[in-house]
Amino acid sequence: MMLRVETQQLDGALICRLEGRFTGEGAEEVRRLVTHCDSELEFVVDLTDVMFIDAIGEEVLLFVKRLGAQFVAETSYSRDVCERLELPFSGKCTSNLQEPVSSDGNGHRPRRR
Repeated sequence: MMLRVETQQLDGALICRLEGRFTGEGAEEVRRLVTHCDSELEFVVDLTDVMFIDAIGEEVLLFVKRLGAQFVAETSYSRDVCERLELPFSGKCTSNLQEPVSSDGNGHRPRRR
């Protein structure tokens, strides 16, 4: 399966849902998409339906983390990726995206710059 990217603007946030294999050119395309987004919006990356992430995909996830992205991970694979890369994540994409989302439970969330 290739990569499918679906974006939605909701409640002051840009939600990017990824599905399939987050690798190579697809991951680089997501990096380009992110760099052209409105920096005033919160950025949420839903990794729930990702089946595989290669080294390039991991690099892109770390890049969007530095921009202050939040991550959603509802499967064991996506949660494992978030924990291993130390990405701030929650188990669900909630309608109230202003709440802090953090993998370590401390309530701190990086902001986009």
